[in-house]
Amino acid sequence: MGDAKRPDADFKSALLAEIPQLRFFALSLSGHHDRADDLVQDTLIKAWAAQQRFTPGSSLRAWLFTIMRNTFYSNYRKARREAPDRDGDSAARLFVNPEQTGHLDLDDLKTALAKLPEDQRVALLLVGATGLSYEEAAQICGCALGTIKSRVNRARRKLMAHLAIESVGEFGAEFLAIGGSLAPGEAA
Repeated sequence: MGDAKRPDADFKSALLAEIPQLRFFALSLSGHHDRADDLVQDTLIKAWAAQQRFTPGSSLRAWLFTIMRNTFYSNYRKARREAPDRDGDSAARLFVNPEQTGHLDLDDLKTALAKLPEDQRVALLLVGATGLSYEEAAQICGCALGTIKSRVNRARRKLMAHLAIESVGEFGAEFLAIGGSLAPGEAA
């Protein structure tokens, strides 16, 4: 056993010796110190993972530079397909609401709907949930157009009171994302 070095230890030493030249080449490719450091790191990781493909006796530097150049061009092509967001403004606008509150909100809505008088609940569901026009809802309920409008208005107000909602502005982004809107002529 003695002093025999493992092959990967020799390879590691050879890689470490090439780092200054890799940094120089990476900086010439990318033009930025932070990107160059990332490129060197990616190159070393790929080289380490593929060390069995390196042919002993050939130029390690040339092999590493080839890996670096290919990595740089792959990253460049990938970056061209991505939208630039250097300041993170676009990423800051992306969010996902937690799912658990949606179930609780739905339960609250079901409870509040159950508290409405039947004629108001039916009118509200026909116009609000199914998207029927007031005229279509009036035909289904067999009453005048003004009666349906009145029932829907009273149902909305009672529903907001049951849910302790003071304005439409209190509805979350998910309401707006699914096309939530006010009835024609209704102010926010």
